[in-house]
Amino acid sequence: MEPAAAPPPSPPPPPAAAAPGSAELVCAQGRNLKAVLCQRCGSRVLLPGAATFARRELLLPAMRKKAAAAAGSGGGDVVREHWLVRDMFSFENVGFTRDVGNVKFLVCADCEAGPIGWHCLDDKDSFYVALERVAHE
Repeated sequence: MEPAAAPPPSPPPPPAAAAPGSAELVCAQGRNLKAVLCQRCGSRVLLPGAATFARRELLLPAMRKKAAAAAGSGGGDVVREHWLVRDMFSFENVGFTRDVGNVKFLVCADCEAGPIGWHCLDDKDSFYVALERVAHE
């Protein structure tokens, strides 16, 4: 009887910050490899390389039109994986709801679907786009 063959080498791990499901979306520098699009209308929200992968647990209201998203009524989802954008001018296409406390929610500027993300007014340089609320191309 011969000894069992050694297992094949495992593939290199994804970037440290990326979760297994997001590894194909994040480059070695932690930036988005693909364009970020609105799930509903396909409008381009971010170009490749415009955002950095970030983990942060945030509660976003359920997806709906801009006026309803601003109201914050109804359930929501806890999202943990985001594209972090440090400059609001990096967006190709995004809208903001009215203030809800010290938060503005991000929506698609074309079809107003959202919220796709979150911006705290206390931190002027952090805009979070939830990976599960957008498409990638």
